[in-house]
Amino acid sequence: MTTNQTKREPQAIARTRIKRKKPQVNVLFERGEGAKQRLPSRRQMTFWIQAAAERPLELCVRFVSPEEGRELNKMYRGKDYATNVLTFDYEHEPVAVADIVVCLEVVQHEAKEQFKRFAAHLAHLLVHGALHAQGWDHETDEEAELMEQKEREIMNELGFDDPYYDAARGH
Repeated sequence: MTTNQTKREPQAIARTRIKRKKPQVNVLFERGEGAKQRLPSRRQMTFWIQAAAERPLELCVRFVSPEEGRELNKMYRGKDYATNVLTFDYEHEPVAVADIVVCLEVVQHEAKEQFKRFAAHLAHLLVHGALHAQGWDHETDEEAELMEQKEREIMNELGFDDPYYDAARGH
């Protein structure tokens, strides 16, 4: 890698790597009450989601507070805590239609705990949610391995490090 490349943003490098034509992606971004963290641009976040698109996508991405995230996780998954991302997929073919809910405070906490940049962790979770919207899952070990490998490939294309490497744990 040349000196110039190391100074470029990961997405700038990614734009030179991603050569295949991607399906149409339409994303509506919403912010719930209490979700006050600063976010990357809509254009940037859409670019990350686009990298995961295997088919046309119609998504609503809602950024929520821990209270709203906890309420949704309890209501739909029976788990009484706020999680980083929830995907509600309604249709996979021919257009994937889904709502993706991101709890910014959880994402921020995890990024700090794992020594990751907030933007890199958010990009990973948006890719993760977009894959769920298209029918990818990780209920079994085999599914998890396939989905994690797909996420690694996409994040690499975007110029990010392996999202499953945890610097805090050294693996």
